[in-house]
Amino acid sequence: MVNRLQHETSPYLLQHADNPVDWYPWGPEALQAAKAQDRPILLSVGYSACHWCHVMAHESFEDADTAKYMNEHFVNIKVDREERPDLDDIYMQATLILNRGQGGWPMTVFLTPDGHPFHAGTYYPPEPRYGMPSFKQVMAAVVDTYRHKRRQVETTAHALADDLSRTMLEAVSGEPGMFSTDLLDTAAAGLIQRADPVHGGLTRGKPKFPNPISLEYLLRYHAATGSDQALTAVSFTLRKMAQGGMYDQLGGGFHRYSVDEHWLVPHFEKMLYDNAQLARVYLHAWQITRDPFLREVAEDTLDYVLREMTAPDGGFYSTQDADSEGEEGKFYVWSAEELRAALDGVVSNLDALLAYWGITAAGNFEGRNILHVADMLERVAVRHGLSVEQMRDDVSAAKTVLFTLRKERIPPGRDDKILAAWNGMMLAALAEAARVLGRDEYRQAALDNASFLLGEMQTENGRLHRTHRAGASRLDAYLEDYAHVIEGLLELYQTTFDTRWFVEAQRLAEIVLGHFAADEGGFYDTSDEHEALIVRPRNVQDSAAPSGSAMIAYVLLRLTGFTAETRYEEAALSVYRAVGGALGEYPMAFGQMLIGLDLWLRRPVEIALIGEPEHEAMRAMLDVVRQPYRPLALVALSPRNGDSSTVPPLLRMRTLRDGQPAAYVCENFVCAAPVTSADALAGLLDEVEEEDVDDILTDEGEDR
Repeated sequence: MVNRLQHETSPYLLQHADNPVDWYPWGPEALQAAKAQDRPILLSVGYSACHWCHVMAHESFEDADTAKYMNEHFVNIKVDREERPDLDDIYMQATLILNRGQGGWPMTVFLTPDGHPFHAGTYYPPEPRYGMPSFKQVMAAVVDTYRHKRRQVETTAHALADDLSRTMLEAVSGEPGMFSTDLLDTAAAGLIQRADPVHGGLTRGKPKFPNPISLEYLLRYHAATGSDQALTAVSFTLRKMAQGGMYDQLGGGFHRYSVDEHWLVPHFEKMLYDNAQLARVYLHAWQITRDPFLREVAEDTLDYVLREMTAPDGGFYSTQDADSEGEEGKFYVWSAEELRAALDGVVSNLDALLAYWGITAAGNFEGRNILHVADMLERVAVRHGLSVEQMRDDVSAAKTVLFTLRKERIPPGRDDKILAAWNGMMLAALAEAARVLGRDEYRQAALDNASFLLGEMQTENGRLHRTHRAGASRLDAYLEDYAHVIEGLLELYQTTFDTRWFVEAQRLAEIVLGHFAADEGGFYDTSDEHEALIVRPRNVQDSAAPSGSAMIAYVLLRLTGFTAETRYEEAALSVYRAVGGALGEYPMAFGQMLIGLDLWLRRPVEIALIGEPEHEAMRAMLDVVRQPYRPLALVALSPRNGDSSTVPPLLRMRTLRDGQPAAYVCENFVCAAPVTSADALAGLLDEVEEEDVDDILTDEGEDR
């Protein structure tokens, strides 16, 4: 039996296309069928890399008796949460309300025929266990309630929809005038206080999530204030994460999170958005500390993406599963015997290597071993009578051999759909890494991706699609898609200085302002042309990735610095007004908002460069701008006097100085006297970063 999901492009939905369940994708056909048959809707939401989604599928959706009951009593709808974040957000909020804050995936929600939720849960076992009812018991109770207490069901469902509207639209009172660096201090102090001083991370205990947004905020805070505590919390966490099993010691890249407090045992799925964000955090931490370990992790993570997660046409795939051959983590783990057989004669001291990776006969994961750095390389070397250099050589040689052997295993499944938002994140990471590290392959991958996004994933009227797979793009893009693609394009512009990317970023921003803005300020997650749902989602809190509202506010502030368009700034500030004092009180939920507020309060450092990029003096000035971590810097360059209408307005009226390249450092388009040497530019930027820029500006240049 093949159901309606056979016509979908989502790998997650296609995984269920041969279930005996009569699945529908979300759409008018399913909703009309529910109304015509007067049946409740059973909505199942998950994603391809979700381990427990696979478990419930095998236990229930592939079971003929369970499927027969579902088909007789419900209209069954399957949703890929990565394709439809709007539906996922609405019904997850309902699940949290109905279950006192408990939610997760797979998400199982029962709806009235018009789409209003009245009961919800997550994973249900096939038989009662661990105090949980079976899936069949839950369905039977829902059917009985729907038949015999219909009025109560409808009253509950519509009351819940009202609660959802209030939850999504309720604003915390606040005005931009109340925002000061004191709030940034409070947020940073709260994050630092939560940090685990033993194992790293911004939470104590288990499980452990990487929280790259909050780590990024603390790096910015260190850059602004010199806080050693902030830098220590980040650098310690980054080292601990990359030494643990959550990091793929052979192939690079991070798994989703660790189930323990040691970063040892992960859920083994790898998500594109995690690796995009973490690569940037490691890159920025390296810029500050110059610790080669941090640079190595950043590069290995990006190299993993180019090797295993990049489509031939330039898009980036979404995820790799946790499971292979039906077992979680099987692709990544090793027995002690396997390792000894593989490395015998390859390294000078096998016992030292096994001690370094914490390998035991009993193993650390279901009788096998997850590779991790169990002890300091230098300490292991001394204990086994090796030089540090020899130990490093042994580790490198072992990685090469084991990586080659691992490629012969059956790999985890890969979700090869391409999502605009996640691609925008990786575009930004690659573009920035290309200019900081001088890696041409990163630059080319970023160029290919931007061309793909603006070609294959753009509609005829210039809008973006959400998803692309198998040569087809579909679904209207969401706020987060536009925001992250804009961010990626701005980073690519600052790497290439090709004005095409800046023009496209600004054009997409205009679409957001025209179709996503709320009348009372802030933004919706869906455009005004999106299908009508029971509520129009408007999420301002970060999850594993920044919220669309937080990200669009940040990129609008960056565009303000390039263009002096105050309407961008006002639109961004309307987002912060809606959140108000919650920023300082709940910093883990609003990391990207804090990053944007940091940019607004401390003001962007606008750097206009005039001159050929290949000129020796200009290359030196570009190094000054790019090599240190300068989170407030916005950089534009024109090879000649900035008199073209296509260049960012920041460059206009800027000129060469006596025929030589020149650098203008500005705030709000008011600039200090131009400089023509790298040393002078470095000194000026140091002054700007240490003092109020207003104190060093001259009257040269024009105020906006």
